[in-house]
Amino acid sequence: MAPATGNTALGNWTTRAYHRGWLLAQANGLFDFFQHNSVNPKGGFYDLDDQGRPLDAEGQVRGIHIAARAVHCFSIGALLGRPGAADLVDHGMDYLWNHHRDRKNGGYFWSLNNDGPVDSNKQGYGHAFVLLAASSAKTIGHPLADGMLDDITEILNTRFWEARHGAIAEEFTADWQPLDGGAYRGQNSNMHLTEALMAAFEATGDRQYLTKAESIADLVIRRAAGSVDWRVAEHFDADWNLDKTYYHPNEMFRPAGTTPGHWLEWARLILQLWALGGKRIEWMPDAAKALFAQSMALGWDSDKGGFFYTLDWDDKPAKRNKLWWPACEGAAAAHFLNEHLPSDFHEESYRKIWNVIERAFIDHRNGGWHEELTEDLVPSHSLFPGKGDIYHALQACLIPLFPATGSLTKGITDAGGKL
Repeated sequence: MAPATGNTALGNWTTRAYHRGWLLAQANGLFDFFQHNSVNPKGGFYDLDDQGRPLDAEGQVRGIHIAARAVHCFSIGALLGRPGAADLVDHGMDYLWNHHRDRKNGGYFWSLNNDGPVDSNKQGYGHAFVLLAASSAKTIGHPLADGMLDDITEILNTRFWEARHGAIAEEFTADWQPLDGGAYRGQNSNMHLTEALMAAFEATGDRQYLTKAESIADLVIRRAAGSVDWRVAEHFDADWNLDKTYYHPNEMFRPAGTTPGHWLEWARLILQLWALGGKRIEWMPDAAKALFAQSMALGWDSDKGGFFYTLDWDDKPAKRNKLWWPACEGAAAAHFLNEHLPSDFHEESYRKIWNVIERAFIDHRNGGWHEELTEDLVPSHSLFPGKGDIYHALQACLIPLFPATGSLTKGITDAGGKL
């Protein structure tokens, strides 16, 4: 009997009513888990433990990406018609605008606690998510959205954007001095900015956002990833020369080597960018297809399932633990590919990834998803202490339910909220 993941008689899951209902049920479970557990009454959002309790109820350090992602995700919830979702958008927008925003120097602090900034540096990664939050909040008419969108756009244009490279610089001190001499450039912040720029274009119609997204994609994917056989290089010097020896102790945001999860994320973003741009940039479909194929060939554990967190430059697994977000990005990328470039391989990969998510990542006992597993798919906490936020998992559940032509906010809006 053929294994279920290879059985083409199963058809395209995303067209099947049961699978679509199952995905919506998973999304609702995530909304339930985070909506009712993560709000910090002193501002921002808690990181949660496995049972949904605050990891540090009194002294929680709140990274800007957590609040921004919550705004994005609960804007999606509001567009779908979820009661209470708009309240969390209010809560997150207030914290971003009145606490993370640096009223003296401009920009947004990386992290805060109840007493104020913990890390006052200005990170490109965090500012990318502020743009995403403002864009998503605009789709539901939030009163702070336009002001935040104008503010973050100006900061990105005047402080981060480097026209000579067509991408953003990485990080600055609170008063806008280049951090560590400004010698580092990273693809991760630029990748998430690409996502946010597309959302801003969709929310405003301003083509400057789309042009910048296309510029980043050309640098990071066509030129850089294309030069190393469609492996997404993570780390670069100030002139965007690849640094294969780069090491940073923060393995959560800047792991050494390559990260297959980002190949998957870019596969989807490239196809979304291609669709938004009128399908005029010819290299994008083949690049997306190659990125996905490489991630499945080199990053997927064909024995136990799941994606290895990182590979070395010899394509061997380096950090062998399995994280939830590459699986989420793999499912979303497989759907996008199967919509634009349908094939048995893309559909079978989609089913294969969801089978592992259901078996190992979804926490059927406590709610939410395990964010980290060992190589053997056992829950662990070497990098992620609990359940930090809803963003990757929610998008994985909802992206297959809407047209693969843009951001979720656009898809839901265009569909009038109909699944």
